[in-house]
Amino acid sequence: MNLSEKEKDQIIERIKNNEKLPKEDIYKLFSDEEDVFLFWNGRNEEVTNVALPFHSIEQIDEPRREGPKKQVSMFETDFRGRQLKGWTNKLIWGDNKLILSSLTNGPLRKEIEEQGGLKLIYIDPPFAVGSDFSHDIEINGESATKKQSILEEIAYRDTWGRGISSYLNMMYERLKLMHQLLAEDGSIYVHCDYRVTSVLRLIMNDVFGTQNFRNTIVWYYRRWTAGSGSFQKMHDDILFYSKSIDFELNPVYIETTDGQRKKHEKGWDRNTAKIEGKRQPQLLVYNQAKVDEAVKKGQLNLNDFARVVQVNTGETIAPDVWEINYINSQALERLGYPTQKPEALLERIIKASSNEGDLVADFFSGSGTTAAAAEKLGRKWICSDLGRFAIHTTRKRMINVQRQMQQNGKDFRAFEVLNLGKYERQFFMDDLANGKLQEKETTYIQLILEAYKATPVKDFTQLHGKRAGRMVHVGPLDVPVTQARMQEIFEECQKNLITQVDILGFEFEMGLQPRIVQEYREKGVEMRPRYIPEKVFDPRAVQKGQIRFYDVSYLRADPKVNGKEVVIELKDFVTNYTQDDIEDIENKLKKGSNRVIIDNGQIVKLIKDQNGINKREVLTENWYDWIDYWAVDFEYEDKQEIIRIQNESGEVEEKWSGNYIFENEWQSFRDRKGAPLEFKTTPHLYKKPGTYKVMVKVVDILGVDTSKIVEVKVG
Repeated sequence: MNLSEKEKDQIIERIKNNEKLPKEDIYKLFSDEEDVFLFWNGRNEEVTNVALPFHSIEQIDEPRREGPKKQVSMFETDFRGRQLKGWTNKLIWGDNKLILSSLTNGPLRKEIEEQGGLKLIYIDPPFAVGSDFSHDIEINGESATKKQSILEEIAYRDTWGRGISSYLNMMYERLKLMHQLLAEDGSIYVHCDYRVTSVLRLIMNDVFGTQNFRNTIVWYYRRWTAGSGSFQKMHDDILFYSKSIDFELNPVYIETTDGQRKKHEKGWDRNTAKIEGKRQPQLLVYNQAKVDEAVKKGQLNLNDFARVVQVNTGETIAPDVWEINYINSQALERLGYPTQKPEALLERIIKASSNEGDLVADFFSGSGTTAAAAEKLGRKWICSDLGRFAIHTTRKRMINVQRQMQQNGKDFRAFEVLNLGKYERQFFMDDLANGKLQEKETTYIQLILEAYKATPVKDFTQLHGKRAGRMVHVGPLDVPVTQARMQEIFEECQKNLITQVDILGFEFEMGLQPRIVQEYREKGVEMRPRYIPEKVFDPRAVQKGQIRFYDVSYLRADPKVNGKEVVIELKDFVTNYTQDDIEDIENKLKKGSNRVIIDNGQIVKLIKDQNGINKREVLTENWYDWIDYWAVDFEYEDKQEIIRIQNESGEVEEKWSGNYIFENEWQSFRDRKGAPLEFKTTPHLYKKPGTYKVMVKVVDILGVDTSKIVEVKVG
C-alpha cells in the first residue's frame, strides 16, 4: 500500500466522518492488488446468493398428432399427445438477478447439470434507452403506445438512475451470476452497441478473464441513410467469451460470391472441434479431388482426423464480421417488438457454440428470438424477462413455432411459464426491515391510502386502511400482488370476521388471481382487486381528487355441453384500464394534431381541428377489439403445482403450493399472418362423466391477463 502515515490518517478520518474518498485515495488503497483495477462508484464484489423457489404459472405443449408424415415423439406422451417426462423449456417472468441467483443456487441447478450444464448464454441487455418496456398497439388502423409499468420503470431507474455507474452495477452482478451458472466448457455472447461496448468489454474481462476473450463479432446491417455529424452507424458489437480454454466452437459457414470465394490451394484446412466431449482434429474439405490426390500420394492421412467435414466451394468459414440484415418490416418474423433481433443472427451463434440437445439461455429475452431459434435447432432453452408483454409475445411466438414444427413432422419440447411468486416480495422486504427504508414503505402506503380516500387502520398485518365500510390492502410497489399474498389477506379477514376488502396493486400475478377471488367469495370474503394508476405519484392530482382506481378486467365464457363433449365460447370482455388523462391531453393538444390514448377501458383518438375544437373517436368499437389471446385448460384441477424449496442444510423439499398448473390445451390469438380470432374452442372430449372445472384465460392487447373458472357437468 503506497500511503504515507499522514495519508492513512486522512483516509481513516474521512471514513469516520462518512465522507467520500477521493479517487486518488481509492487507487492508492488498491494499488498493490493489481496493475490495473476496474473501479466505478458503487462497485460491490458481493452477488446475490438467494435460492427462491419457482412457481409454475402455465404449461404449454401443442398436442402431437399424426400428420401427413408419421411423427414419432422423443418423449413419453399422454392420451392427448402432450409431453409427460423429460426437460421442459423455461420462460421465466421476473427480475433476472433473482432468477439467476435462484437457478445458480437452487434445486433447478441440479436439473440443469443433468442436461449437461448450461452451454451457451446470449444476452442483449438494454443499451441506454428508456423505451425498452414500451410497445405499440395496433387497433383499427391506428397505433397507440402502451407505456412501461411501474415495475419496469423501477427496473429502468435502478439501471440508469445514477448514469453509467448504476448500469455497471446492474450488469456486473448479473454477469458474475451467469459466470457461475455457465458450464465449464460454455460460452457467452453479449450484444451491445456503441454506447456501452467499451465498458462492457472491461467488465467481461474482469469477470471472465482476458485470457477467455475470443472475438468481438461485428454485426453489420444495411440501414436507411441518415444525415448526421458522423459516419452512418450500421453495426452492433457482440462480445464472445468462453468460461475456460476448453469450449465448444463449431465451424460456421457462409455463402460467398465467385468474386469473394476463398482460395484453398491444398483443397482443405485443418481445424479442431469438440467431439464427444474432447477437442479433436477435423478436416474441412473444400476440393475433394485434391484431397483424394493428397491421400493417394501419402501427403494426407484421414486417420489423423476424428471428423471429415465437406464444405461447399461456394462457402467459407465465417469471419468475425457478419452481414445479416434487419428484419424486413413486412416479414412474418417481425413482431413489432422494439429491440427484436433477426433469427438468422441467433441461429449462427447457437450453431457455433452448441450442439443438438444442449441447453442455451437468454436472460434479457425480449420477444423470444433466442427461444425460437433454439427450438428450431433442437436445443433446450431457458429465457427470462422482466416485461409482462415480452413474456406474452414469447409465449405466442413459441406456440407458433410448435405448430410449425408439428406441420413439418418435427418434434418439439413443452415449455412452462414460471415466476418467483411471493418469495420475490419477501426478498425485497428484507431490504425494507430497518431505518429509513422502513419509513419509505410507510410513506408509500400512506400516499396510496390518501389517493384512495381511505383512513389508515392499526393492529393489522395485511390490512392498511378502510373506506366506505370496506377494508383496504395496499399492494407492493416493486413486485406484483401474488396469490400467496391474497391468501394471507383472506386469512386475516376471516380471523377478524371481515367480509369485504379492496386490494390495490400496480400489477397482479399472471393468470390465477381472478380464480382466487372467486373461491374466497364463496368462503365469505369478497375481495375486489383494483389497479393503482401511475398518476398516484402526482401530488397535485392527489390533492385535487383526480386519481381514478380501476377494477381488474371481467370476462364471460359460456360452456356448451353435448354428452361428454364440451365447447367453450368467449362471450364478453370488459376492462377499465386507464393510462392517460384524457382531459389533460386534450388541453395540451395543438391545433391540427391528434393523439391516441387509453382511458377507462377505451382506446380513443383525440383530434383537435384547425379551429381548436376537440373531437373524440373511439377505436375499440367492440369488446373483442381488446382480445389478443385466449386459452383454455379443460381439466384445471388435474395437475397440482409442486414447488421445490431448499432448506438451510441444502436438502430439497417438495410440497403442494395449494394451487394448480394451468395446462394450455387450446388457444387462439392474433399474429402477423392475420388469422381470424376464434371465439369457440374445438370440442373437448372427457374420458368419463363428472363435474369439471375449466379455466379460461384472456390476455388483452396491453399484455394483461384475466382468468375465470367455469364449471361443467358432463354425462
